[in-house]
Amino acid sequence: MGRTVVVVGGGYGGASVARALDERADVVLVEPRDAFVQNAVAMRALARPEWADSMFFPYDRLLERGRVVRDRAVSVEPGGVELASGERLAADHVVIATGSAYPSPFKTGAADAATAREEILRIHKDLAAADRVLVVGAGPVGLELAGEAKAFWPDKRITVVDPAERLLPAFRDDLRADLHRHLDELGVDLRLGTTVETPPTEPGRAGTFTVSSGDGPITADIWFRAYGVTVDTAHLGPGLRAARTPGGLLRVTGNLNVAGHATVHAVGDVTDLPEAKMAGNAMQHAEVVAQNILAALDGEGPTAVHRPSPIPFVLLPLGPDRGVGQVPSPDGPVVLPAAAVGEYKGADLFTGRFNDLFGTSLPVPA
Repeated sequence: MGRTVVVVGGGYGGASVARALDERADVVLVEPRDAFVQNAVAMRALARPEWADSMFFPYDRLLERGRVVRDRAVSVEPGGVELASGERLAADHVVIATGSAYPSPFKTGAADAATAREEILRIHKDLAAADRVLVVGAGPVGLELAGEAKAFWPDKRITVVDPAERLLPAFRDDLRADLHRHLDELGVDLRLGTTVETPPTEPGRAGTFTVSSGDGPITADIWFRAYGVTVDTAHLGPGLRAARTPGGLLRVTGNLNVAGHATVHAVGDVTDLPEAKMAGNAMQHAEVVAQNILAALDGEGPTAVHRPSPIPFVLLPLGPDRGVGQVPSPDGPVVLPAAAVGEYKGADLFTGRFNDLFGTSLPVPA
Protein backbone atom coordinates (compact mmCIF):
# COMPACT_ATOMS: atom_id res chain seq x y z
CA MET A 1 0.00 0.00 0.00
CA GLY A 2 1.31 3.42 -0.97
CA ARG A 3 1.77 6.14 1.61
CA THR A 4 0.60 9.30 -0.16
CA VAL A 5 -2.32 11.04 1.53
CA VAL A 6 -3.89 14.10 -0.09
CA VAL A 7 -5.96 16.18 2.32
CA VAL A 8 -8.34 18.59 0.58
CA GLY A 9 -9.01 21.54 2.87
CA GLY A 10 -6.94 22.97 5.72
CA GLY A 11 -9.63 23.90 8.22
CA TYR A 12 -10.15 22.42 11.67
CA GLY A 13 -10.45 18.81 10.50
CA GLY A 14 -8.08 18.92 7.55
CA ALA A 15 -5.21 20.60 9.38
CA SER A 16 -5.59 18.19 12.30
CA VAL A 17 -5.56 15.04 10.19
CA ALA A 18 -2.62 16.28 8.11
CA ARG A 19 -0.59 16.96 11.24
CA ALA A 20 -1.50 13.60 12.78
CA LEU A 21 -0.32 11.72 9.66
CA ASP A 22 2.76 13.79 8.91
CA GLU A 23 5.26 11.62 10.75
CA ARG A 24 4.44 8.40 8.92
CA ALA A 25 2.66 9.25 5.66
CA ASP A 26 3.56 11.40 2.67
CA VAL A 27 1.04 14.16 3.27
CA VAL A 28 -0.02 16.81 0.77
CA LEU A 29 -2.45 19.40 2.12
CA VAL A 30 -4.38 21.33 -0.54
CA GLU A 31 -5.65 24.69 0.69
CA PRO A 32 -6.32 27.92 -1.26
CA ARG A 33 -5.79 30.22 1.74
CA ASP A 34 -2.40 31.30 3.04
CA ALA A 35 -3.38 30.76 6.69
CA PHE A 36 -5.76 28.79 8.85
CA VAL A 37 -8.57 30.99 10.15
CA GLN A 38 -9.69 30.50 13.75
CA ASN A 39 -13.32 31.48 13.13
CA ALA A 40 -14.22 31.49 16.82
CA VAL A 41 -12.07 34.61 17.27
CA ALA A 42 -14.04 36.64 14.72
CA MET A 43 -16.82 37.71 17.10
CA ARG A 44 -14.37 39.04 19.69
CA ALA A 45 -12.21 40.72 17.08
CA LEU A 46 -15.25 42.68 15.91
CA ALA A 47 -15.47 44.19 19.39
CA ARG A 48 -11.75 44.22 20.25
CA PRO A 49 -9.65 44.66 17.09
CA GLU A 50 -6.40 43.58 18.77
CA TRP A 51 -7.81 40.04 18.62
CA ALA A 52 -7.62 40.14 14.81
CA ASP A 53 -3.92 39.28 15.12
CA SER A 54 -4.89 36.01 16.84
CA MET A 55 -7.17 34.74 14.07
CA PHE A 56 -4.71 33.64 11.39
CA PHE A 57 -2.24 30.76 11.75
CA PRO A 58 0.23 30.35 8.85
CA TYR A 59 0.57 26.85 7.44
CA ASP A 60 4.36 26.95 7.07
CA ARG A 61 5.06 25.14 10.36
CA LEU A 62 2.13 22.72 10.35
CA LEU A 63 4.00 19.88 8.59
CA GLU A 64 7.61 18.78 9.01
CA ARG A 65 7.73 16.09 6.31
CA GLY A 66 4.69 16.87 4.18
CA ARG A 67 3.89 19.90 2.07
CA VAL A 68 1.10 22.43 1.72
CA VAL A 69 -0.04 23.27 -1.82
CA ARG A 70 -1.80 26.59 -2.06
CA ASP A 71 -4.36 25.76 -4.72
CA ARG A 72 -7.99 24.78 -5.13
CA ALA A 73 -9.24 21.28 -5.89
CA VAL A 74 -11.50 21.12 -8.95
CA SER A 75 -11.92 17.35 -9.19
CA VAL A 76 -11.52 14.85 -6.35
CA GLU A 77 -11.48 11.15 -7.17
CA PRO A 78 -10.45 8.04 -5.22
CA GLY A 79 -7.05 7.95 -6.92
CA GLY A 80 -6.13 11.59 -6.83
CA VAL A 81 -6.99 15.26 -6.94
CA GLU A 82 -6.91 17.67 -9.88
CA LEU A 83 -6.09 21.27 -9.01
CA ALA A 84 -7.19 24.55 -10.55
CA SER A 85 -3.61 25.07 -11.72
CA GLY A 86 -3.86 21.91 -13.82
CA GLU A 87 -1.60 19.82 -11.59
CA ARG A 88 -2.82 16.36 -10.63
CA LEU A 89 -1.87 14.87 -7.28
CA ALA A 90 -1.88 11.08 -7.21
CA ALA A 91 -3.13 9.71 -3.89
CA ASP A 92 -3.35 6.38 -2.09
CA HIS A 93 -5.76 7.95 0.39
CA VAL A 94 -7.85 11.10 -0.03
CA VAL A 95 -9.31 13.05 2.89
CA ILE A 96 -12.11 15.48 2.02
CA ALA A 97 -12.15 18.29 4.58
CA THR A 98 -13.56 21.22 2.63
CA GLY A 99 -15.81 22.42 5.46
CA SER A 100 -18.64 24.87 4.99
CA ALA A 101 -19.34 28.49 4.19
CA TYR A 102 -21.11 30.91 6.52
CA PRO A 103 -21.93 34.61 6.18
CA SER A 104 -19.13 37.12 6.70
CA PRO A 105 -17.64 38.11 9.10
CA PHE A 106 -18.14 34.84 10.96
CA LYS A 107 -16.32 32.99 8.19
CA THR A 108 -14.22 34.75 5.60
CA GLY A 109 -14.16 34.06 1.89
CA ALA A 110 -10.86 35.87 1.44
CA ALA A 111 -7.93 33.80 0.16
CA ASP A 112 -5.29 35.70 2.13
CA ALA A 113 -5.04 36.64 5.77
CA ALA A 114 -4.20 40.28 5.10
CA THR A 115 -7.44 40.87 3.19
CA ALA A 116 -9.51 39.01 5.78
CA ARG A 117 -7.91 40.99 8.60
CA GLU A 118 -8.62 44.29 6.85
CA GLU A 119 -12.27 43.33 6.47
CA ILE A 120 -12.57 42.45 10.17
CA LEU A 121 -11.06 45.82 11.12
CA ARG A 122 -13.36 47.64 8.69
CA ILE A 123 -16.43 45.96 10.19
CA HIS A 124 -15.14 46.75 13.69
CA LYS A 125 -15.10 50.45 12.85
CA ASP A 126 -18.66 50.33 11.49
CA LEU A 127 -19.85 48.37 14.51
CA ALA A 128 -18.09 50.68 16.96
CA ALA A 129 -19.86 53.67 15.43
CA ALA A 130 -23.30 52.05 15.50
CA ASP A 131 -25.68 52.84 18.35
CA ARG A 132 -28.23 50.19 17.33
CA VAL A 133 -27.32 46.70 16.11
CA LEU A 134 -29.60 44.06 14.62
CA VAL A 135 -28.55 40.39 14.68
CA VAL A 136 -30.75 38.06 12.65
CA GLY A 137 -30.35 34.56 14.04
CA ALA A 138 -30.33 33.49 17.70
CA GLY A 139 -28.14 30.42 17.39
CA PRO A 140 -24.73 30.19 19.06
CA VAL A 141 -23.08 32.47 16.48
CA GLY A 142 -25.58 35.31 16.75
CA LEU A 143 -25.73 35.12 20.53
CA GLU A 144 -21.95 35.04 20.88
CA LEU A 145 -21.67 38.16 18.72
CA ALA A 146 -24.32 39.92 20.81
CA GLY A 147 -22.55 38.91 24.03
CA GLU A 148 -19.13 40.04 22.84
CA ALA A 149 -20.48 43.39 21.66
CA LYS A 150 -22.36 44.02 24.91
CA ALA A 151 -19.35 43.01 27.00
CA PHE A 152 -17.25 45.78 25.47
CA TRP A 153 -19.98 48.31 24.55
CA PRO A 154 -22.60 47.93 27.30
CA ASP A 155 -24.55 50.97 26.09
CA LYS A 156 -25.16 49.67 22.57
CA ARG A 157 -28.74 48.68 21.82
CA ILE A 158 -28.55 45.17 20.40
CA THR A 159 -31.62 43.36 19.09
CA VAL A 160 -31.50 39.65 18.27
CA VAL A 161 -34.38 38.25 16.19
CA ASP A 162 -35.20 34.64 15.38
CA PRO A 163 -38.37 32.89 14.14
CA ALA A 164 -37.79 30.00 16.58
CA GLU A 165 -39.82 30.06 19.77
CA ARG A 166 -36.97 28.81 22.02
CA LEU A 167 -33.23 29.30 22.32
CA LEU A 168 -31.09 26.19 21.76
CA PRO A 169 -34.07 23.82 21.96
CA ALA A 170 -31.92 20.65 22.03
CA PHE A 171 -30.24 21.66 25.30
CA ARG A 172 -31.22 21.38 28.94
CA ASP A 173 -33.79 23.75 30.40
CA ASP A 174 -31.38 25.01 33.08
CA LEU A 175 -28.82 25.93 30.41
CA ARG A 176 -31.50 27.84 28.55
CA ALA A 177 -32.58 29.61 31.75
CA ASP A 178 -28.95 30.53 32.42
CA LEU A 179 -28.60 31.87 28.89
CA HIS A 180 -31.70 34.03 29.19
CA ARG A 181 -30.42 35.39 32.51
CA HIS A 182 -27.08 36.39 30.99
CA LEU A 183 -28.73 38.04 28.00
CA ASP A 184 -31.12 39.94 30.26
CA GLU A 185 -28.27 41.13 32.48
CA LEU A 186 -26.34 42.27 29.43
CA GLY A 187 -29.39 44.14 28.16
CA VAL A 188 -29.78 42.25 24.88
CA ASP A 189 -33.23 42.77 23.32
CA LEU A 190 -34.13 39.17 22.40
CA ARG A 191 -37.17 38.67 20.16
CA LEU A 192 -38.04 35.03 19.58
CA GLY A 193 -40.87 33.74 17.40
CA THR A 194 -40.36 36.80 15.22
CA THR A 195 -39.57 37.17 11.54
CA VAL A 196 -37.97 40.29 10.15
CA GLU A 197 -37.82 41.93 6.75
CA THR A 198 -34.40 41.70 5.09
CA PRO A 199 -32.61 45.02 5.68
CA PRO A 200 -31.72 47.08 2.60
CA THR A 201 -28.05 47.38 3.53
CA GLU A 202 -25.32 44.76 3.19
CA PRO A 203 -24.63 42.79 6.39
CA GLY A 204 -21.71 44.23 8.33
CA ARG A 205 -21.94 47.63 6.60
CA ALA A 206 -22.89 50.88 8.29
CA GLY A 207 -26.19 52.35 7.19
CA THR A 208 -29.25 53.27 9.25
CA PHE A 209 -32.51 51.55 8.27
CA THR A 210 -35.93 50.62 9.61
CA VAL A 211 -37.47 47.25 8.80
CA SER A 212 -40.75 45.64 9.68
CA SER A 213 -40.90 42.55 11.88
CA GLY A 214 -43.54 40.40 13.52
CA ASP A 215 -42.85 42.40 16.67
CA GLY A 216 -43.07 45.87 15.16
CA PRO A 217 -40.55 48.08 13.32
CA ILE A 218 -36.86 47.76 14.12
CA THR A 219 -34.38 50.57 13.47
CA ALA A 220 -30.65 49.82 13.42
CA ASP A 221 -27.40 51.27 12.15
CA ILE A 222 -25.81 47.94 11.16
CA TRP A 223 -26.96 44.32 10.95
CA PHE A 224 -25.49 40.83 10.81
CA ARG A 225 -26.86 37.62 9.29
CA ALA A 226 -26.09 34.82 11.74
CA TYR A 227 -27.58 31.88 9.89
CA GLY A 228 -27.10 29.98 6.64
CA VAL A 229 -24.47 27.21 6.64
CA THR A 230 -23.73 25.87 3.14
CA VAL A 231 -21.41 23.12 1.94
CA ASP A 232 -19.82 22.89 -1.50
CA THR A 233 -19.17 19.43 -2.92
CA ALA A 234 -19.19 20.49 -6.56
CA HIS A 235 -15.48 19.62 -6.72
CA LEU A 236 -16.22 15.90 -6.45
CA GLY A 237 -15.44 13.88 -9.54
CA PRO A 238 -17.91 11.46 -11.17
CA GLY A 239 -16.70 8.55 -9.04
CA LEU A 240 -17.74 10.26 -5.80
CA ARG A 241 -20.85 12.21 -6.74
CA ALA A 242 -23.15 9.27 -6.03
CA ALA A 243 -22.13 9.50 -2.36
CA ARG A 244 -23.73 12.94 -2.00
CA THR A 245 -27.04 13.43 -0.22
CA PRO A 246 -29.69 15.66 -1.85
CA GLY A 247 -28.38 18.45 0.38
CA GLY A 248 -24.83 18.04 -0.89
CA LEU A 249 -23.35 16.31 2.16
CA LEU A 250 -21.21 13.19 1.89
CA ARG A 251 -22.54 9.87 3.15
CA VAL A 252 -19.95 8.33 5.43
CA THR A 253 -19.51 5.08 7.31
CA GLY A 254 -18.75 4.78 11.00
CA ASN A 255 -15.05 4.66 10.07
CA LEU A 256 -15.57 7.98 8.22
CA ASN A 257 -14.96 6.49 4.80
CA VAL A 258 -17.03 8.01 2.05
CA ALA A 259 -19.72 5.40 1.39
CA GLY A 260 -18.47 2.83 -1.10
CA HIS A 261 -14.84 4.03 -1.08
CA ALA A 262 -12.33 2.44 1.28
CA THR A 263 -9.53 4.91 0.49
CA VAL A 264 -11.59 8.11 0.54
CA HIS A 265 -12.36 9.67 3.91
CA ALA A 266 -14.34 12.73 4.98
CA VAL A 267 -14.19 14.90 8.09
CA GLY A 268 -16.01 17.93 9.41
CA ASP A 269 -18.99 19.84 8.11
CA VAL A 270 -19.12 18.03 4.77
CA THR A 271 -20.19 14.73 6.40
CA ASP A 272 -23.83 13.67 6.73
CA LEU A 273 -23.48 12.77 10.41
CA PRO A 274 -26.40 13.65 12.72
CA GLU A 275 -24.48 16.13 14.86
CA ALA A 276 -23.76 19.84 14.99
CA LYS A 277 -21.34 21.32 12.48
CA MET A 278 -18.71 22.33 15.03
CA ALA A 279 -14.93 22.58 15.09
CA GLY A 280 -14.72 20.13 17.98
CA ASN A 281 -16.54 17.45 16.00
CA ALA A 282 -14.30 18.01 12.96
CA MET A 283 -11.21 17.52 15.10
CA GLN A 284 -12.64 14.32 16.57
CA HIS A 285 -13.27 13.09 13.02
CA ALA A 286 -9.62 13.82 12.22
CA GLU A 287 -8.45 11.55 15.02
CA VAL A 288 -10.58 8.66 13.72
CA VAL A 289 -9.46 9.08 10.11
CA ALA A 290 -5.80 9.38 11.08
CA GLN A 291 -5.97 6.16 13.10
CA ASN A 292 -7.62 4.28 10.25
CA ILE A 293 -5.18 5.51 7.61
CA LEU A 294 -2.23 4.60 9.84
CA ALA A 295 -3.76 1.13 10.27
CA ALA A 296 -4.01 0.81 6.49
CA LEU A 297 -0.33 1.77 6.14
CA ASP A 298 0.42 -1.15 8.48
CA GLY A 299 -1.66 -3.50 6.34
CA GLU A 300 -4.52 -3.62 8.84
CA GLY A 301 -8.21 -2.87 8.57
CA PRO A 302 -9.92 0.16 10.07
CA THR A 303 -10.90 -0.11 13.72
CA ALA A 304 -11.51 3.50 14.83
CA VAL A 305 -15.16 4.50 14.74
CA HIS A 306 -16.87 7.84 15.24
CA ARG A 307 -20.16 7.66 17.12
CA PRO A 308 -22.05 10.94 17.20
CA SER A 309 -23.00 11.79 20.73
CA PRO A 310 -26.74 11.73 21.47
CA ILE A 311 -26.03 14.56 23.90
CA PRO A 312 -25.50 17.93 22.19
CA PHE A 313 -22.39 19.90 23.11
CA VAL A 314 -21.86 23.65 23.22
CA LEU A 315 -19.46 26.22 24.66
CA LEU A 316 -21.02 29.63 24.13
CA PRO A 317 -19.04 32.58 25.54
CA LEU A 318 -20.86 35.88 25.95
CA GLY A 319 -17.69 37.92 26.30
CA PRO A 320 -14.64 36.80 28.28
CA ASP A 321 -16.44 36.49 31.63
CA ARG A 322 -19.88 35.17 30.78
CA GLY A 323 -21.26 32.21 28.92
CA VAL A 324 -23.08 28.90 29.01
CA GLY A 325 -22.00 25.40 28.15
CA GLN A 326 -23.15 21.81 28.04
CA VAL A 327 -20.96 18.73 27.73
CA PRO A 328 -21.79 15.03 27.60
CA SER A 329 -20.94 12.68 30.45
CA PRO A 330 -21.67 9.01 31.26
CA ASP A 331 -24.53 10.24 33.43
CA GLY A 332 -26.04 12.54 30.82
CA PRO A 333 -25.62 16.20 29.89
CA VAL A 334 -23.72 18.43 32.28
CA VAL A 335 -24.37 22.18 32.27
CA LEU A 336 -21.25 24.23 32.89
CA PRO A 337 -21.05 27.44 34.93
CA ALA A 338 -19.80 30.61 33.30
CA ALA A 339 -16.39 30.26 34.96
CA ALA A 340 -15.86 26.87 33.34
CA VAL A 341 -16.90 28.20 29.91
CA GLY A 342 -14.37 30.99 30.34
CA GLU A 343 -11.65 28.55 31.38
CA TYR A 344 -12.29 26.17 28.48
CA LYS A 345 -12.92 28.71 25.72
CA GLY A 346 -13.89 32.25 26.63
CA ALA A 347 -10.55 33.45 27.99
CA ASP A 348 -8.32 32.64 25.02
CA LEU A 349 -10.80 31.23 22.44
CA PHE A 350 -8.51 28.18 22.03
CA THR A 351 -5.58 30.31 20.82
CA GLY A 352 -3.13 28.22 22.86
CA ARG A 353 -4.44 24.99 21.38
CA PHE A 354 -3.94 26.21 17.82
CA ASN A 355 -0.53 27.68 18.60
CA ASP A 356 0.46 24.13 19.55
CA LEU A 357 -1.02 22.67 16.35
CA PHE A 358 0.57 25.18 13.98
CA GLY A 359 3.83 25.77 15.82
CA THR A 360 3.09 29.46 16.25
CA SER A 361 3.06 31.92 19.15
CA LEU A 362 0.11 34.17 18.39
CA PRO A 363 -0.73 36.44 21.33
CA VAL A 364 -3.71 36.25 23.65
CA PRO A 365 -4.69 39.90 24.19
CA ALA A 366 -5.15 40.95 27.82
